[in-house]
Amino acid sequence: MAQQLHVAMLPSPGIGHLIPLVEFAKRLVTAHDFTITLVVPIDGPVPSKTQKSVLSALPEAIDHVFLPPVNFDDHPDGTKIETIINLTVTRSLPALRDVLKSMFSRFGSVRALVVDIFGTDAFDVAREFNMLSYIFFPTTATGLSLLLHLPVLDETESCEFRELSEPVRIPGSIPIPSTEFPEPLQDRKNDAYKWTLHKAKRYRLADGIVVNSFLELESGTIPSLTKSEPGKPPVYPVGPLVNMEPTTEADDSNCLTWLDKQPHGSVLFVSFGSGGSLSSEQINELAFGLEMSAQRFLWVVRRPNDNVSNATYFSGTAQNDSSFDFLPNGFLERIEGRGLVVPSWAPQSKILSHGSTGGFLSHCGWNSTLESVFNGVPLVAWPLFAEQRLNAFLLTQEIKVALRPKAGENGVVQREEIARVVKSLLEGEEGEKLRNRMKDLKEAAAKALSPNGASTKALSEETGF
Repeated sequence: MAQQLHVAMLPSPGIGHLIPLVEFAKRLVTAHDFTITLVVPIDGPVPSKTQKSVLSALPEAIDHVFLPPVNFDDHPDGTKIETIINLTVTRSLPALRDVLKSMFSRFGSVRALVVDIFGTDAFDVAREFNMLSYIFFPTTATGLSLLLHLPVLDETESCEFRELSEPVRIPGSIPIPSTEFPEPLQDRKNDAYKWTLHKAKRYRLADGIVVNSFLELESGTIPSLTKSEPGKPPVYPVGPLVNMEPTTEADDSNCLTWLDKQPHGSVLFVSFGSGGSLSSEQINELAFGLEMSAQRFLWVVRRPNDNVSNATYFSGTAQNDSSFDFLPNGFLERIEGRGLVVPSWAPQSKILSHGSTGGFLSHCGWNSTLESVFNGVPLVAWPLFAEQRLNAFLLTQEIKVALRPKAGENGVVQREEIARVVKSLLEGEEGEKLRNRMKDLKEAAAKALSPNGASTKALSEETGF
């Protein structure tokens, strides 16, 4: 009997990076009958409760090892999150080397190392062990095309990208306004940009890049990426990889029981992901906007972010405060029966698949976006950070499944604008067009993931593992 192949995977710190790589690991086990070890950097003195919960639920073929914490005493408070993530990975490389040595002793051989978007410095360690190196790119194919093109853009443009007067053309995509570029590209003097450029230059060292998207979703960019070119690694679209497994959280039944009582397609689900939060002023405007819309809604709300640190982004830890004392006076009483407000967490995949859910006001994180596509739910695009502005631009201007409210001069989206967009999504002709488009994408996603679908074939036959 042939020896079972083993693969190591290195996620970046942060629960939002761990979850998509976990989904890829599960699919890879199914497609190839591999065994996998997730080598997980931690973002505090000990692993977070959320990390432990996700990893403990994995099948027997997927093991995990936590790397020891790294020290950031040499970096001041206020260092951008992308810099912290990159440093966490690079400072964990000696520990990764020790883990790989142990894995080779245990398994005899380890076929490949898979990293995500921040992990390309680990390619050097993989080479020491004669392992293949792959990137799992958990967000859009357009974002991948932008990063592959970034070294050229860096050489040809001397100003800040946000100062460019014309939208930027990148291979396969519609022209993109530079103001919609991911956050680390908005300040070229900052270390976050320098790290992003450094990583982007190393993308071409990979033996292959796996991207969490599919042809019908990004019909311009994916053919451009998958076309063979000298010096560019092969690209494999395997999406949408989303977590559709049942959850056991205690407040699961409250949300779903409430949804069961609402008319079909009538409810707007409002959630900003595991690390998203708003200012006090913006929460106030959102509350009044939802109320003014006269639409049904289910809102997962967190306390204002006026004093929130990077730790929330990393861990995705729920804030166990259900007092809602930061919401407008009388709001909960006025929306009773039409709206439901829950603290910090809700069973998102179950809510999006529920028949009463007719729209999703989202931060446009790609995990959440793909869950929405998988369930055919149109979006209100409300990006917060990272690459979410780029995702929102694509969802509204190219993929055409979202509406995007406009912020005022002070950067705050006003209640009247919120009410207008929410009502348009759930009741208007524009919303109906988006629903029809999402229905088509839902069917295309199911086809891509079917036994003979393009994503299944790319994962099981083409990746070269």
